[in-house]
Amino acid sequence: MAQGKGTVNKVILIGRLGVDPELKYTPSGRAYARFSLATNRAWKDQEGNKQEKTDWHKIVAWGKLAEIMGEWLKKGRRVYLEGRIETRSFEDKNGARRWITEVVADTMEMLGDKGADTSEEVESPPQEEGPEEEDDLPF
Repeated sequence: MAQGKGTVNKVILIGRLGVDPELKYTPSGRAYARFSLATNRAWKDQEGNKQEKTDWHKIVAWGKLAEIMGEWLKKGRRVYLEGRIETRSFEDKNGARRWITEVVADTMEMLGDKGADTSEEVESPPQEEGPEEEDDLPF
């Protein structure tokens, strides 16, 4: 992973897919996959009550890794991912500038037994304000 002088942009996530990966190809034929990944954390509040929070991460992968994800990953599957955080802007259908932050995955490992039932119930990611259409993205 390329790094600037004195900086690091590296993300490691272990979580469950919120949706099946969506595998698409750019006009030039390069594969890319997109999906959401849920990570959970739990803690006790000041009163000693257990609290839990789920964070949703937008994941994108390119090339052969994207094709593998599209073939093998399904909603609910637990995976280990490494990558980098990337923020970019694009223009939506109405001409408004929008920003998106994603984890660009470059390493993936499926977790759990190959034959294990990985369909554990996973809530769908929350909808953000305003639609984010794939057609709005600049690739």
